[in-house]
Amino acid sequence: MSIKEFNPTTPSRRYMTVDMKEDVTAHKPFKALVKSKSKTGGRNNTGRITCRFRGGGHKKAYRLIDFKRDKKEIFGKIETIEYDPNRTSRIALVVYTDGERRYIIAPLGIQVGDKVVNSENADIKPGNVLPLKNMPDGTIIHNIEINVGKGGQIARSAGSFAQIMGKEGDYSILKMPSGELRRLRKECCATVGQVGNIEHENIVIGKAGRYRWMGWKPRNRSMSMNPCDHPMGGGEGKSKSGQHPMSPTGVKSKGFRTRDKKKTTGKYIIRRRKA
Repeated sequence: MSIKEFNPTTPSRRYMTVDMKEDVTAHKPFKALVKSKSKTGGRNNTGRITCRFRGGGHKKAYRLIDFKRDKKEIFGKIETIEYDPNRTSRIALVVYTDGERRYIIAPLGIQVGDKVVNSENADIKPGNVLPLKNMPDGTIIHNIEINVGKGGQIARSAGSFAQIMGKEGDYSILKMPSGELRRLRKECCATVGQVGNIEHENIVIGKAGRYRWMGWKPRNRSMSMNPCDHPMGGGEGKSKSGQHPMSPTGVKSKGFRTRDKKKTTGKYIIRRRKA
């Protein structure tokens, strides 16, 4: 992946950078694995805004990604590496020996022609899927299952990964992308390697219009709102109205832990990310 910089012909061009997508080998998706994607404008099924400052944006088609990787003992070959507008990582089109095609998250270093497989005895190489119990300590992994058979839910964005730190009884100890140490069942599957497109974090948006293309609307400050719209709104001048910084629903926004203390899965966390 290479990043293009621009001559500062305008203020927005001065620091703006663009991904040249040199690692992409196909510029049109495989039609059978694409479906339409409707816009929500941040609203739920009752029409209420549940995610503020969303709306507009460029039209996108959704690529069906195989997060489960449940074709066991069947080898697949990487046919193309493609750009996906719905995620920061690249996706790879895999054609299996039985003729079926599926999209997967493209790991770092994978190339067209490489072979991947889901097997308990697979080699520890990028793109292969194994249960955590069959991976040695220190292995870098992504697309990790939380519940056995549900499909990968952890470490799927560009450049992210987790690391196996050890084994303990029926559990594997993982260091999560956030730094949290957590136990997961040994039977959970994961994909070997780090997610590709690691230079995504170096992209500079540069101008407000690019955020609008992504479907983000301008975000105004809470103190500029009226009291009916936000707990921190109102007052003459820049008054906080005596309120601790908080969300529109009253959740404190500086250091307040929002995780439910009674959540049953809390016992699997060995060390929190901010410990």
